[in-house]
Amino acid sequence: MELREILSRCDHTLLRVDATAAEIRALCDQGMRYGCASVCIPPCHVAGAKKYVGDRLRICTVIGFPNGYNTPAVKAFEAAEAIRNGADEVDIVLNVGRMLTGEYDEAANEVEVIRTEMDDDVVLKVIIESGALKTPELIRKASLLSMLAGADFVKTSTGKIDVAATPEAAVVMCQ
Repeated sequence: MELREILSRCDHTLLRVDATAAEIRALCDQGMRYGCASVCIPPCHVAGAKKYVGDRLRICTVIGFPNGYNTPAVKAFEAAEAIRNGADEVDIVLNVGRMLTGEYDEAANEVEVIRTEMDDDVVLKVIIESGALKTPELIRKASLLSMLAGADFVKTSTGKIDVAATPEAAVVMCQ
């Protein structure tokens, strides 16, 4: 696989708390130059980035980031606001606490609530925080529930916890 093809499947990301508008524009320039799938940026930068890139690059943002413990209504509002501001894709952080306590229906419900608030052309990705789920069974269950609830993609981790993405977790997610 060629580098350009790999980059076309990657989100070029800048989610630092101190990211500036100038840094976001530079990220967008890089994303366009290298043919990335999208840039993933904080919600407060979505409108400016969309205005800057127009239709030349997809804009992605994060919802419930990084902890995922917002209520489904708050996450749905965040997603709707991001889409109004120009987001083409949203990455939501699944409520890991619900998964760890066996409240699977509640965890899946938040994905369903958000999906129903979105147009079909907006990509919904769910970050399951695989390192926090710990067991292959919970990683597999969170992945399956997310997909059945309407996620277009499932992602391993926010990168904000000690044990983030691992090759082993990725394999389990694909099973």
